[in-house]
Formats: sequence, structure tokens, C-alpha cells
Amino acid sequence: MSIARDSTASATAPKPGAARAGASTPGSSQATLQLALATLGFLVNFWAWALLGPLGPGIKERLDLSFAAQSLLVAVPVVVGSLGRVPVGALTDRYGARVVFPLVTLATIVPVLTLSVVSSYPALIITGFFLGIGGTAFAVGVPLVSGWYPPARRGFAIGVFGVGMGGTAIANFTTVRLADTYGARTPFLLVAAILAGYAILSFLLLRDAPGRARPTGSAWRRLSTVGRLTVTWQLCFLYAVGFGGFVAFSVYLPAYLRTAYGLDAGDGALRTAGFVVLAVAARPLGGWLSDRLHPVPVLVWCFGGVAAFAVVQAFQPTLMPVGTVALLGMAVLLGAASGAVFALVGKVAPADQVGAVTGLVGAAGGLGGFVPPLVMGWVYGSQGSYAIGLMLLSDVALAAAVFTAVKMAGLATRES
Repeated sequence: MSIARDSTASATAPKPGAARAGASTPGSSQATLQLALATLGFLVNFWAWALLGPLGPGIKERLDLSFAAQSLLVAVPVVVGSLGRVPVGALTDRYGARVVFPLVTLATIVPVLTLSVVSSYPALIITGFFLGIGGTAFAVGVPLVSGWYPPARRGFAIGVFGVGMGGTAIANFTTVRLADTYGARTPFLLVAAILAGYAILSFLLLRDAPGRARPTGSAWRRLSTVGRLTVTWQLCFLYAVGFGGFVAFSVYLPAYLRTAYGLDAGDGALRTAGFVVLAVAARPLGGWLSDRLHPVPVLVWCFGGVAAFAVVQAFQPTLMPVGTVALLGMAVLLGAASGAVFALVGKVAPADQVGAVTGLVGAAGGLGGFVPPLVMGWVYGSQGSYAIGLMLLSDVALAAAVFTAVKMAGLATRES
């Protein structure tokens, strides 16, 4: 049996759309409120998760770090937040987002406040490890939103929820400016206060969908079950390329722009924020197109476009206009691809295991963002050029486009 057929059979056997149809019967106003609360929670936790990225170039100069050490510093929260999505997604299946979302938010406050007082490289690495907790919020919000919306609207709803990844844009817009204007501790104190406010708000207003499917058995058993579905690992690969590419750019682009084009820290952070804003805006577009066409063709076009733009950028063209067009083009396509992948998750994941599937797929996406900054830093440190790293991105994106077109075409031919 081919991979495409195996994945189709595994994915469609539970009839997830039928199983969850009843979960979408509540009034649209309540569903909209829960979507707004989930998106806000995703945004503020991602804001915290991305705090080290825009500060990376300044920390590198202050501590005289190598490019590889700087890359590791900004990558540690990414990998921890990614791996943490696996248990957090399983916990959300078990206890519901109403319990897990406030707890994740409160836990994120501790490393954010710690960053306001530590300065040594080892202390920053350790604190960044715990800062990764903020990145797990993604695995809480997807099952919450999926429960409130019917299959026909789930792709767009999850895409809207994905706007919360714009927290990285806020981090890039504000962190350096707040630190320069009001003192180095200001960004951390502000974010900690906002996280505390959201924890209270979510505890008071967040609600799981009526009739939410509650899983049976241990979290390990549930993860093992979804891990045996071929389509789970196919989705992991696609999300590692789509969302991983976005995460990699959002944390490493300030350093890339400073090194490759000589921009100062503030200008680099501002341009990175523009990259993130476009990717965020494109995520609902990817979900909307997936609802109307199907996620598979949307992913093929998005990954193919990323491959083409990465080749252009590998030659380090002038920043205006060619480099800007290439980078922003990748932002739009990576954002749309991220939305399309989770539109596909909403179509094929079993009703009582959305959190577990989300955890695994989300972990793959974050891990996909962990590796490229390390590779880029190592390549530049040894070769003095980013061309090899960008050509590798092009190769991976092209492989994802071909894989989706050939191996997952069967999913596009079935009724969702």
C-alpha cells in the first residue's frame, strides 16, 4: 500500500468531521469569543517566547559571542517550546484548554522576570530553556478552536488563531526600542504584567466546547496511538518546513540583516517585524484557501514559491528592492503554508486526539525552526557566506512541494 493511501485510510477511519460536528452547534458569538481569547493567549505567550531574538545581536556584542553561540542562545527557547508541545497537547486533550492555558501563561512569567536580572551567557541559556514554555501555548489553542468550529470553517478559524504568532512581530517591534528608551528591564517587566493579566482573563472567560471529546487511557498511550498514523509524520514534515521556516527567520533574521547588509539592531528588528506581520496575515489566507480548494494544492504552491525565493536570496541581492521582495515573498508563503498544514490537521485528526496530534506536529514545526539558525551561524562562521544555508532551505522547500504533490495527493481526492 502506498504512503498516500496508508495515510488516507489512517486519517479518515475515525471520521473526525462526523465525530466533531456536534461540537460546533453553540452560538457563533461564543465560538468567536473563544477564538479571540485563544488568539490573544497565543499572541502574548509568543511575544514572551520571542524576547531573546531581537536582543541577540546586542548580547553577542556585549558578551563577545561567536555566531554559533548567538544562534544557540536564540534557538534554545525554540526547541524547548517545540518539544514541550507534545506533553502540553496531551494534557489539553485530558484537562481542557480552560485549565491548561492559564497554567502555561503563569509558568511563562517566571523566566520572563528572570531575564530582567540575569546577564551571563550560562544564565541566559538556562533562562531561555524555561522561556520555551511560552511556545507550548500553540498546542493548547488548536484543540480549543477545533472544538468550537465545524469542519467546513475549521481551516479558516485555525488560521485566525495562527495570527497569534504575530507575538514575535510585537517582540521585534518593541523589545529593542523599549530597552533603549526606558531601560533594559522594561520589556521583560511589561510582558510579565501582560501575561499575568491574560492568565486571569483566561481563567474567568475561557471555555472548552460543549460535548468536548475526552480521551481515555494514559497520555503516553494516546501519543503512541497518533504516532502510529502515517499521516501524523507526514504533517510533521510539512509543518517543520512551513512553520519551522517562519520561526527560523523570525529569530535569526535580525542577525542576518545586521551581518549581510550592515543594518543596525533597531532597523534589523523593525524589518524582521515586517516579515512576521506578513507571515501572520497570510496564515488565515492559507486556511481560507484550504477550506475552498484543499490544503494539498495550497501547500504545493507555497513550498514551490519558497524554494524559488530562497534561491534568489542565496545570491545576496541588493536589499532594495530584490532582497526585500524575496524575503517578504517567503514570509507570505511560509505563513500560508503554516495555515494550510493545520487546516489539514483539522480535517484528518481524530476528534479526541487533536491536542496530541497538534503537540507532535507543533513540536516538529518548532524543531524545524531550531536547526536553521544553527546551520546559518555555523555556515557563516566557516564560509563567510549565507549562500549555502539559503540553498539548503530551497532544496528542503522543493522536496516538501514534491512530497506533497506525489505522496499526499490521495488526501485531496477524498471528501473532507
